[in-house]
Amino acid sequence: MFSVTTVVKCASGLHNKQATYFIQKANDFRSSIWIEADERKINAKSLLGVLSMAIVTGTEVTISAEGPDEEEAVKSLADMLEEDLF
Repeated sequence: MFSVTTVVKCASGLHNKQATYFIQKANDFRSSIWIEADERKINAKSLLGVLSMAIVTGTEVTISAEGPDEEEAVKSLADMLEEDLF
């Protein structure tokens, strides 16, 4: 298992369109991926799960993955949250 803790820096947080891009990127990987914030941990490939977390700018999140491409998945998703690429 590989994990990284980061702070969400994208201006609008992880809502609607941004959450959709995040989930699409997560689904590009074969590993199981989770995102954890405020003592809640959900499947990062689940749109409803990610939206239910209501992640806003400045939220500290931990992204973890387990599988054949776990390190690449975590780093790629963390980079998306650290930059305003949406």
